Amino acid sequence: MKLLIDECLPRKLKFSLSDYEVFTVPEMGWSGKKNGELLRLMVGEFDVFITIDGNLHYQQSMINFPTAMILLSAPNNKLESLLPLVPQVQECLKIIDKGQMVIIKKQVELGG
Repeated sequence: MKLLIDECLPRKLKFSLSDYEVFTVPEMGWSGKKNGELLRLMVGEFDVFITIDGNLHYQQSMINFPTAMILLSAPNNKLESLLPLVPQVQECLKIIDKGQMVIIKKQVELGG
């Protein structure tokens, strides 16, 4: 499975997903591309797009694209805020299907 990490995420995030072929938008030479153009460039190249851009799923219909999207929900885009989400991302990658969008948030544990 081939993953693309959005340019608004830290490049070092790719090292926490080393079980997969992972590239960043800047590595592909696609920095500064608008979301629609970026998604079109991904077709046939990548299976999953990982982003923190919460507006993307309002702007683009993933059903039209043969790729999946994982939207990370975190307080900011710093690596230390995103790393706790990686186990959920890894589980999601086992079952995600093309055209699907999954939002991953930090799970809150309630004490009792």
